[in-house]
Amino acid sequence: MVREVEVGGILSGAGHVHVLIAGPCVIENEQVIMETASRIAEIAMETGFPYIFKSSYDKANRSSIHSFRGPGLEKGLALLHKVKDQVGIPVLTDVHSVEEAERAGKVVDVLQIPAFLCRQTDLLIAAAKTGRTVNVKKGQFLSPWDMKNVINKLEESGTTRILLTERGATFGYNNLVVDMRSLPIMRGLGYPVIFDATHSVQLPGGGGTISSGQREFIAPLARAAAAAGCDGFFMEVHPTPDTALSDGPNMVPLSDLKGLLQQLAEICRVSKKGDLS
Repeated sequence: MVREVEVGGILSGAGHVHVLIAGPCVIENEQVIMETASRIAEIAMETGFPYIFKSSYDKANRSSIHSFRGPGLEKGLALLHKVKDQVGIPVLTDVHSVEEAERAGKVVDVLQIPAFLCRQTDLLIAAAKTGRTVNVKKGQFLSPWDMKNVINKLEESGTTRILLTERGATFGYNNLVVDMRSLPIMRGLGYPVIFDATHSVQLPGGGGTISSGQREFIAPLARAAAAAGCDGFFMEVHPTPDTALSDGPNMVPLSDLKGLLQQLAEICRVSKKGDLS
């Protein structure tokens, strides 16, 4: 049985409506995130998805030392607080260290543990102790059942406000593959599972000094995850992905989001009726 988890005022798991976590990969500037957050919030309401805004103040694992990383912790958290306050939606961001978890936990509703850091014990403990919901990206190098150890670390650190996110597994050079079996396997660990439809089509380092991606496969994989029985969707969304400063090749164009969510809503409705898990 998947437990109910409160996510910034939104209930996830335990038969609740699928949640949407979406926004630009990185905070580029105030105008982009405010306008994007507002428009996604409208689309989410129209399509029936409770919505959590996502953007990163620092992309700490870029391919090149010269890549744009974001505005940094102070400016980034101030902008995330503005989204939360003015748009009226919960917000999520990545954290990379114990100090970042403690400071971001005072502002955001959900602390996200990046896939490469999902086994970092001190980071997991610090995130758990903030009292915020913790969304852990499953490492590209882990099997789904290995996430039980991550859950144990969080639970023993005092939290059951946990989400698990599937984002693909390493499959040869510069490539990822999604094993849809991981969704019910991780749900079997007792917590809601989110499907990351955009990082799953990433080609890590595939552009030499940048990561590439296959945007054309976002929709098919998201539809498959909806049918397989996930509890929500994670998507990086940008008004003009081809000019985005991070992850452009694997982001959803804002203009395409409504149509995709309408498809997913219908599949989710049907899959819930036949849910045997």
